[in-house]
Amino acid sequence: MTAVLALAACAPQPAETGGTPAALPAGVQVELFQLRSDVAERGAQVRVINDSDEDLTITRLTFADDWFDGEAVRDRTSTIAAGRTVDLRFGLPPSACDREPDAASRTSRVTLELADGSTATVEVDDPLGFTTLIHEKECLRADLAKAVALEWTEFTPSAAPAPAALTLGIAPVGGAAAAELLDVQTTNLLKFGDQPTPFPLGLTVAGTDVATDVTVPIVPLRCDPHAVMEDKRGTVFNVQVRVDGTEGAVEVAAPEAMRGEILRWVADWCGFGPG
Repeated sequence: MTAVLALAACAPQPAETGGTPAALPAGVQVELFQLRSDVAERGAQVRVINDSDEDLTITRLTFADDWFDGEAVRDRTSTIAAGRTVDLRFGLPPSACDREPDAASRTSRVTLELADGSTATVEVDDPLGFTTLIHEKECLRADLAKAVALEWTEFTPSAAPAPAALTLGIAPVGGAAAAELLDVQTTNLLKFGDQPTPFPLGLTVAGTDVATDVTVPIVPLRCDPHAVMEDKRGTVFNVQVRVDGTEGAVEVAAPEAMRGEILRWVADWCGFGPG
């Protein structure tokens, strides 16, 4: 997932000193984006494009957004030579999921502190929405956690062609919140045999309900040894939920030990394991 926010350089002005906010130097632009490799670690990058005739030295970079809790700071000196482009990576702050402003009132800002003592801050929109997607996903998970905890609690292997069984533990956490559990989606490695796809749950769970389990049948989606050896996401299931009228998917990953059991079972079921 790659999203790019172009931050247009302000009109050329002399840089001010002493930390006073100033415009970006003439010819300098910045872009905020996220590479595929940044997604798992909740990272993002600011691309600094220096089309000026002078080297640019950045001593500190700050990202602030009303939908994130606190600021992300890259406290490291970087020099971008004239005519060069450099990407500066940073980790995103946690999503703000309580009393954050609505989309119309939200602002997003990148601040560069320069070696000459000046500071340039640019306020931007997010037209492609990668920060919005992160905020919505993480706040849906936070809202779900007020009602129920979901966890893969047990795995029972099988011999081909029979399906194995995964047990989804559904544990209400108390309180007045409630959530709808709609379905479980396939992964890049696993599907549900002859059962419907996605696998239906159709449960409404209140915080005060008793704990329950759901058995989900699984078979390999593919019998490719490389799919097992290179697997990263094959045991991470998206569970579609609805909380307070907001619908989306939350990830429920198999614990690491169970992940190993599932991958060994796939190899055996497909006939290329040690047996």
